[in-house]
Amino acid sequence: MLRSLLLPTAALGATSLFVLSTPAPVTAAPAAAAASGFEGAVYAMTNDFVSNRIVAYGRRSDGTLELLGDFPTGGQGAAFDGGEGLDPLISAYAVLLTDDQDFLLAVNAGNNSITAFRVTEDFRLRRTDIVRSGGFGPNSIAYRDGFVTVSNIDADGAFAGEPDQEGSLLSFRLTPEGKLRAIPGSRRILGNRPSAVQYTPDGQHLVVASINAGSAALASGSNDEIVSYGVDDFGRLTEAPLGAGASTLPFNTANRNLASAIGFEIVESGDRNFVVVTEAREFTSEGLPPTLPNLQTGSVSTWELLPDGSLDPLQLDVLAGTDMLDGQRTACWIEFSADEKTFWVSNALESTISAYSFNQGQIALISEVAAAGTAPDPNDPFGTSDGWIDMWASEDGRYLYQLFGLAGTIGVYETVGSSLQLVQTVSDLPVVNTQGIVAF
Repeated sequence: MLRSLLLPTAALGATSLFVLSTPAPVTAAPAAAAASGFEGAVYAMTNDFVSNRIVAYGRRSDGTLELLGDFPTGGQGAAFDGGEGLDPLISAYAVLLTDDQDFLLAVNAGNNSITAFRVTEDFRLRRTDIVRSGGFGPNSIAYRDGFVTVSNIDADGAFAGEPDQEGSLLSFRLTPEGKLRAIPGSRRILGNRPSAVQYTPDGQHLVVASINAGSAALASGSNDEIVSYGVDDFGRLTEAPLGAGASTLPFNTANRNLASAIGFEIVESGDRNFVVVTEAREFTSEGLPPTLPNLQTGSVSTWELLPDGSLDPLQLDVLAGTDMLDGQRTACWIEFSADEKTFWVSNALESTISAYSFNQGQIALISEVAAAGTAPDPNDPFGTSDGWIDMWASEDGRYLYQLFGLAGTIGVYETVGSSLQLVQTVSDLPVVNTQGIVAF
């Protein structure tokens, strides 16, 4: 979720990042907590500014978790938001598993690097590589068929806050040994600040979402909420995007806030690919930075990604509520059910999850509040919210894992149709600045 309520006043360089106090380290669990009897694992990132770490949990057949320990990335975390400790990288996929679950990849925004781990047989992690990300503030990672692309919040390190940031991409090969090899000539400069990157299931395209499309402070003047690139056989992206989309343009007659896109999913159906994007609706229609009273109801929009890489709009600005002002305002992360007929959207500031139906790119709101935590005080939401940020489902789709970014906990939900039933809460994470969760 984007907040420009407390923007840094000085330019942030490669090492002089906006730093908050760091919480005490997570301690490793006893060896007796080894993964015997576990069916999978869940990993969350501390984003610690001194020593970034991945906290690992074994996952039982009933979805519940047991702490396995924490594993240093070798890098540092950072905050590139307004300083509240909620969603510090304003991104999705800061942590990612490869499709075969052999490797875990994580960003280190504080020292501009990414780390690769091998997932061991007992679901612990062994670091295999750490490399430079090719920009400032890496915040999201995509993987497909041995290729990796990382997005960086900013390309040159000279910025005062979210509204004017223009990021970059860099692509790598991931070797069978877990080494990341930068692909020559793969760096691409973006027209705005990226929030998430993903490859299509066939690996032929890469999609990038942006949080500040239409911002009046962007030198590029870009209005593109999402863009798509082609990917060649060597993992290189096309020099320029092949397609672009935006659900809402500046100065629209409805006075609708612009779409601050955060998370998205690409759903393959037959030979069609659908891009489903969450939108926090924070920048004003004039492209001005958000202030809390002026946030509007969040939304979801869908496009079809055509074979030539263009984006065909299907259904735009489907509200997370009944009207433009009184619904869930901070729609940020998304996760689909196993049958891809339902998806859930995490609303960060409200500490809620909304449920939608999905059918060939057509969506509808099923439940504005399918799950909820402590309702924040409207007069002090950042001080009282649980901060529901990233979420991920188990490989079989039975359980949804929701990261509570301002509570230092993970909520375990059983999925029953479109409804969610809380079965466990685990409390082993820092209470601020966490980012990224993944499960299998």
